[in-house]
Amino acid sequence: MSSSHQVTQLLSNWSRGDPKAREELLPLVYDELRRLAHSYLRRERSDHTLQATALVHEAYLRLVDQSDVQWSNRGHFFAITAQAMRRILVDHARGHQAAKRGGEGEKIPLEDAFALSNDRPDKFLALDESLRRLAEIDGRQEQVVELRVFAGMNIEEIAEVLNISPATVKRDWTMAKAWLSLEIGNKKD
Repeated sequence: MSSSHQVTQLLSNWSRGDPKAREELLPLVYDELRRLAHSYLRRERSDHTLQATALVHEAYLRLVDQSDVQWSNRGHFFAITAQAMRRILVDHARGHQAAKRGGEGEKIPLEDAFALSNDRPDKFLALDESLRRLAEIDGRQEQVVELRVFAGMNIEEIAEVLNISPATVKRDWTMAKAWLSLEIGNKKD
């Protein structure tokens, strides 16, 4: 059985309540989860307290604690895991910002937000806030941005994860960038 098919089968078994499936899944996806975590952390501040291993474990524990998840396939699992990692990092950034600066983060130009400066968690938070608003309008575009910017995935990888064509990913990416530019641009002080 191929690894991808085996992962999908284990996810299906997990969805049906098989606790053994969760245990068997981690070794099959661990390396890819670490790659995803490294991609996230590469864009974080240099003094970040989380390591890739800790981020993987924390995200996986959050997923294991969910009781009614109906996993569609391997791509669905990695998209949800990427989202969990983003939430963990946002929580850490909020804590860091509150301790260091207090108050709300400043609004920044989109190109600066995408750079995610290592020493500016407020940039990360501003982008996260805008992405939450984008998700209310178009959830798939928000997923494309999340996977492209935070997970470091290319067009083809995103297409596979979201089970859409690369052309659709490119359109969503273009539209999302335009919307975020307007959103962030309208919020500048």
